[in-house]
Amino acid sequence: MTSSGRQCYFCIVTGHLATEMITTKTGITRGLVDQAVLGGAVLGGGGGGHPEIGRRLGYLAVEISKTWLVDSDDLPEETWLLMVSLVGAPAARTQYVEPAHFVKAVRLVEETADIKVGGLITNEAGGLATINGWFQAALLGLPVVDAPGNGRAHPTGVMGSMGLEEEAGYVSIQAAVGGDPESSTYVEMTVRGDLTRCASLVRQASVQAGGMVAVARNPVSAGYARKCGAVGAIRQAIRLGEAMSVAKPLGGLAVAESAARFLGGRVLGPVKVSSLHLTAAGGFDLGKADLIDLGEARSSEEALLELTFLNEYMTLEKGGKRLATFPDLLTTLETKSGTPLSSAELQEGQELFLLVVPKKNLILGSSLRNRNLYSVLEEATGKEIVRFLS
Repeated sequence: MTSSGRQCYFCIVTGHLATEMITTKTGITRGLVDQAVLGGAVLGGGGGGHPEIGRRLGYLAVEISKTWLVDSDDLPEETWLLMVSLVGAPAARTQYVEPAHFVKAVRLVEETADIKVGGLITNEAGGLATINGWFQAALLGLPVVDAPGNGRAHPTGVMGSMGLEEEAGYVSIQAAVGGDPESSTYVEMTVRGDLTRCASLVRQASVQAGGMVAVARNPVSAGYARKCGAVGAIRQAIRLGEAMSVAKPLGGLAVAESAARFLGGRVLGPVKVSSLHLTAAGGFDLGKADLIDLGEARSSEEALLELTFLNEYMTLEKGGKRLATFPDLLTTLETKSGTPLSSAELQEGQELFLLVVPKKNLILGSSLRNRNLYSVLEEATGKEIVRFLS
């Protein structure tokens, strides 16, 4: 945690409902939803939820009422903000989450914490994740605040906690709702306690619910989010989506290159998925894809790449040399359209472009600077990660 950690903690414990007028705001429209979903899908880096679900929820928000995207500076420091997300394995075929589940999770945290929420923030960027909170905000008459837990998607709940995991004595409150009542998988749960343990229980709830749950968790003040969150990450996703949309008529390579220019990254490929290994483990999609760089001689070992993932893409190696390591951004895109694809959508025989962006060019929250949170990624993938963080 930075030296601002104690200031952040003061903000947590003094939060209350905002009553002052919001001074700067952007109205959420269908066009804004499309841009946020497209740019968010790139920043999902293989995870971050399914863009079609994000688009559907975003359109619902626009239809329900006028909803506003505001900056954290537009709210009094003491305003209570609540983080919302989806937790689970994107490839799970039995997942079932209704729009009402998102709202129910918010209400459960408000009741448990005995607070009135004044704004919603998402946990991360992604095709769905960037839109997290927009539907709930429309129904509840709240603003969406541009101070996510992270400006890219991440595999564990703690990684989006904005440094709360380092606050001694912090008590987490998390609610999870999901599953189909008709198939007896419906789960509704509220937990209070150690942040990491609560996050683990929520992950297990997603398994019991068929693979996915809507989550609300860890209310913080606007002042805390301003200091410890990924401020401006939603607008970054929107601007990225705009840049990609302009390039769409020119084809997939132009779209991929526009994203690379915007984020200061590079495009590899086209590459072909020669083999794919995917398993569901503990509420995660875990696996690796072997790729052939079609720009190299096919008989050369230098043409072989290995891409690992734990929901999000974790590592990329070529000829045994590490090219990128989470939280560097790795995103796969269709060659014809430039549409971003998640790790759950990979198939053997696909030809893709691979976008690689160094972490220094991303907007990250406090928790992704906590090296202690990366050991679980090493255990799951069998790859060294911590030593590549510096």
